Amino acid sequence: MRTNKITPYLFLLPGCIILGAFIFYPMLQAIWMSFTDYNMITEPEFVKLDNYKNLFNDELFWKTLMNTFLYLICVVPALVIIPIFLAVLVNQKLRGIAFFRSAYYIPVVTSLVVAGIAWDWVYKENGLLNYMLDILGIISEPIPWLTSTDTALFAVMVVTVWKGLGYYMIIYLAGLQSIPSNLYEAAQIDGANWWQQVTRITIPMLMPFVLIVSIMSSIAAMKVFEEIYVMTGGGPLHSSETLVFYIYTEAFDRLNMGYASAAGVILFLLTLVFSIINLKFMGKDNTK
Repeated sequence: MRTNKITPYLFLLPGCIILGAFIFYPMLQAIWMSFTDYNMITEPEFVKLDNYKNLFNDELFWKTLMNTFLYLICVVPALVIIPIFLAVLVNQKLRGIAFFRSAYYIPVVTSLVVAGIAWDWVYKENGLLNYMLDILGIISEPIPWLTSTDTALFAVMVVTVWKGLGYYMIIYLAGLQSIPSNLYEAAQIDGANWWQQVTRITIPMLMPFVLIVSIMSSIAAMKVFEEIYVMTGGGPLHSSETLVFYIYTEAFDRLNMGYASAAGVILFLLTLVFSIINLKFMGKDNTK
C-alpha cells in the first residue's frame, strides 16, 4: 500500500527536476539579480530597489512598454479570431483538403530568420508590397514600411499574425473535430440555418479552445523578439522596440544584467496578470 502511494510521486519527480533546473531556479536567480548591480565580470553588488527606481524613471522603458501593449492589443484579437475561420474552412470534407491544411501550416515551421528576411524584401520601398499597391493605384509613392516610425511596428505585427495563424488554426481544428456531429444533425432537424449552427453550437463549444489560444497568443505577444531583431532591430528611433528587445539590449549589449533582470521581473508580472485576466473573464463561462 505504501509503495502505491509513493509511485505517482516517483513519476512526477523527473518532470519536477527538469522544471526546477530550467524554469524555477533561473527565475529565482533573476529575481535575486534584479536587486543587484551585475555586469557578468565583477561580483554582484546588492543595490536594493535601485534598479526598479531607475527603470521607472527611464523614458525608453515606458516607450517599449507602450509598444508591447500596442502589440498585445493589435495581434492577440487577430490570432484569436482569424484562425477560427481558417479552421472552419479546412474542416470541410473536400478532396485534397490535407494539402490546404499543410499550406496554412507552412509559415509555422518556417524559420523566423528566413521569414523575416523574406518579409523585409516584401516591405522594401521597391519591394513587392509597394509594387502591388502602386499597380492598384492605392499609393502614388513608395511607403517606407520598416524605416518609418509610423509603420514599422505595425509591419512587424503582420508578420507575427501571418506566422501564428496556422498554429492556432490547428488548435481550433482539433476543437471543431471534437464537436459531436449529432448536435448539428439535431439542429438541422429543428430548422437551424448555417449561421445559427455556428453561433449556437460551434462557437460555444469552441470557447475552451478560445481561452487556450487567447492565453498562448497573449504570452507570445508579450515576449515577441525574433521578428523585431531580424526586421527592424528595434528602430527606427526605438519605434518598434518591445520590452523583451529592451531587456536583451540591456543584458547583452550593455552587460547590465541586474537592470535587465528587473525589467524581466516586470515582464513576468505583466504576463502573469494578463493570463489571470484571461482565465477569470474568458474561463468564467466554461466553469458553469
